[in-house]
Amino acid sequence: MKREKIVELFRRLRDLDPHPTTELVYSTPFELLVAVILSAQATDVGVNKATKRLFPVANTPQSMLELGEDGLKRHISTIGLYNAKAKNVLATCRILVEQHEGEVPRSREALEALPGVGRKTANVVLNTAFGEPTIAVDTHIFRVANRTGLAPGKTVRAVEDKLNKVVPDDFKQDAHHWLILHGRYVCKARKPDCPHCAIRDLCAYRDKTPAPDAARER
Repeated sequence: MKREKIVELFRRLRDLDPHPTTELVYSTPFELLVAVILSAQATDVGVNKATKRLFPVANTPQSMLELGEDGLKRHISTIGLYNAKAKNVLATCRILVEQHEGEVPRSREALEALPGVGRKTANVVLNTAFGEPTIAVDTHIFRVANRTGLAPGKTVRAVEDKLNKVVPDDFKQDAHHWLILHGRYVCKARKPDCPHCAIRDLCAYRDKTPAPDAARER
């Protein structure tokens, strides 16, 4: 995709949503970190339902440790893979207490050293909690980047690297949220809503879905 198209693409997404943010509910960097760990292979809606019960009881690394594994599991048992996630969250809390004075670190290296935290989670925390212009590539962003021709790549890391190269600096801070929301609600996996897509004419996807009227005319 040529630069002028990329600028127009993000300009339109910005016009639709000038101040995008995560749909995970949080009030501190630690709450965001826990929510993102819990969100792996789960929906934001499902995570928010669990953390709505969890965070009033434990919303610091120390209080989470005091809750214990069984106590934590009771609060997150509605989330997929909750047994493994509980272990990761508590192991992360222990490291935060012992090595970071109970605070979420602001470096990628330190974040990725935490159990249950990979590059994508680190990118989300760096971007959303600390305002870094990182781009976390999940399945939605991977799909949008490839379908549109914005940043095609065969791997998540290849797409991330290409996005970092092609997204203009003016849009980089919010690019992650614009793309994930577009993939979640418009450029959906099974049936993209191309007739109502704000960037349809800029998109290189060959199998665009037709408007209902056009489908009947065929």
